[in-house]
Amino acid sequence: MKKILSLILSMLPLFVFAQVVDEDEPLAVYTVNEDSVSVDSLMGDTIVGSAEMAWPENVVARIDKLVEHKMFETSQLGMMVYDLTADSVIYRKNERQLMRPASTMKNITAIAAIEKLGGSYQFNTSLYYRGGITGNVFDGDLYCVGGMDPSFGSDDMRAFVESVVQLGADTIRGRIVADLSFKDADRLGEGWCWDDDNPVLTPLLVSRKDVFVERFVELLRNSGVVVEAEVTEGSLPNGASIICTRSHSLDQILMKMMKDSNNLYAEAMFYQLAAFGGNRPATASYARQHIARLIKKIGLTPSRYKVADGSGLSLYNYVSPELQVALLRYAYNNSTIFNHLYEAMPIAGEDGTLKKRMRGTFAAGNVRAKTGTLTGISSLAGYCTAANGHLLCFCIINQGVMHNNNGRNFQDRVCVALCKP
Repeated sequence: MKKILSLILSMLPLFVFAQVVDEDEPLAVYTVNEDSVSVDSLMGDTIVGSAEMAWPENVVARIDKLVEHKMFETSQLGMMVYDLTADSVIYRKNERQLMRPASTMKNITAIAAIEKLGGSYQFNTSLYYRGGITGNVFDGDLYCVGGMDPSFGSDDMRAFVESVVQLGADTIRGRIVADLSFKDADRLGEGWCWDDDNPVLTPLLVSRKDVFVERFVELLRNSGVVVEAEVTEGSLPNGASIICTRSHSLDQILMKMMKDSNNLYAEAMFYQLAAFGGNRPATASYARQHIARLIKKIGLTPSRYKVADGSGLSLYNYVSPELQVALLRYAYNNSTIFNHLYEAMPIAGEDGTLKKRMRGTFAAGNVRAKTGTLTGISSLAGYCTAANGHLLCFCIINQGVMHNNNGRNFQDRVCVALCKP
């Protein structure tokens, strides 16, 4: 009996040690509607941590375990996590690898645009006239001057029509001129797939469609105005008088660009950046120059990266997790940028493109980040609040993933590892 008791007592330390290793419960697979293909589940993996480890080491152990997954035998991972509160790197893996960012490219566009344009910047579309009214006939030209405002909608168009009606004319002769001089004639971005459902990059938009003048004429006629004018393109001349301007703020554009990952809104922001300083017509090259100067400002080499567009649609964009994290750090240290950017980012489990992700986990409500998806690419970059109250910034790019849900599941689990106590 004494031998049995002695054997049991000798085994107690082993049981005590086993209690120290805290093996997290498997996380659910979080899916979104944009990828209906069945995926290889990450359900079998667990996030391992230890109660004896300090917080940063515990996080590293959890992520190291996730990185061991077999999906990385056939795909590439670039990742970097930075503790903004402690001003130190927490995790890095292939962080300098050049990869396609997909829609996390919008982070770069947003930071560059907010810094250069300022939070009070307005996207404008204006209506001018030159000529006069004889009787009830307006004999002259109406100029629709585009400023590439993607938010210009039906209410704005009705305001244009009402301003013409208030001139007191029931007939319009002369010309209705579309002024498209704000940007160049390119209607697609560099490296876009021609057969994708791409936005049209024109300065005159109504409800995000390239039918501005047609809709204007239609509503004029519906309001009882006889339109006998020629419709054409041209530039606003000196001496024309303004009769209506419709504007939307940078924050209004930024919110939809980031929360909903709207590509047209991102390209509009990109071309506003290009137009800064009076560049006309605005070109993608001008926007790239501004972004290159910002990259140099944060201490990196612009020539190492390829910036093709503002939305991330292009297959020619090549950036690194290191660059994205450096820009997120720069934004954090500049409140005039950060206050606009942070509020516009999707919140895990709550809204935007993260509404259906990370629900019911420690990451829900604690992660604000931009998502990205292209064929073979899944990415996530932004900020999160860790369990110790520290604010982190991170970038995760999964490249070569056959099913994008695998990339998203991995990213979600990394975020949970960062936020979990």
